[in-house]
Amino acid sequence: MPRYKPVDRSPKFIPVVLDAQIQPGSFEYALDYLVDHELDLSALHARYNNDETGAPAYDPAVLLKIVLLAYSRGLISSRSIERACRENVLFMALSGDSAPQFTTIAKFIRELAPQIQALFTHLYSNGSHCVTRGRISHKFTGTQGGCGPCQLRSQCLRYPDRTPVRQVSFFAKDQPSPHQFTERMKQAIDSPRGRKLYSQRMATVEPVFANLRHNKQLNRFTLRTQPKVNTQWTLYCLVHNIEKLAKAGFAR
Repeated sequence: MPRYKPVDRSPKFIPVVLDAQIQPGSFEYALDYLVDHELDLSALHARYNNDETGAPAYDPAVLLKIVLLAYSRGLISSRSIERACRENVLFMALSGDSAPQFTTIAKFIRELAPQIQALFTHLYSNGSHCVTRGRISHKFTGTQGGCGPCQLRSQCLRYPDRTPVRQVSFFAKDQPSPHQFTERMKQAIDSPRGRKLYSQRMATVEPVFANLRHNKQLNRFTLRTQPKVNTQWTLYCLVHNIEKLAKAGFAR
């Protein structure tokens, strides 16, 4: 009979360096750095009054990291988040192996409504790191909202001979040239009004909905009442923004 290597499932003491699990360039690395160094959590710390009496509380920074990491992995229920803190080494690393109970996690999310908007605004307004609409416009067009000297000019639809895509021409009866409407469209886009309207396409929210609905599995909200639902939605928006920062090479 053939011989195979043995399969040993007996208990083993395997050393794990939790800090080494958070790798530079990853979502959790950017999340860990942003929460510790960029976000103002003073309003969250002010909720606790156990300086001299009472039991030690979980650090709100740790709870925020756990919740955002869970949402980025498609975990939305507090019980599944608690289980991940006990079983997933990445959650253990980010939380310092604290493993809060699901009731603590649910209470933390439920009571975030007064502070969550300030956290989201603070992350977005940090111009040194966040990619705002104005900075994107300047990066791709060379001007604030215009279409002047363009770094990606070779891919611009106003230059169809340089763009490897299918071109569409409109034909009308007795039209002398099939490119008449194409030329008119070029002129319309190049006008000040056309530039302003075209720049608004950068504000589309469909990619955000697609990422949260499909990739992050946001099928439903687990909280009731509009303020609590808004809190959960804002947390997911934080996940989306932090993910974009991580992919852009933030805090490597």
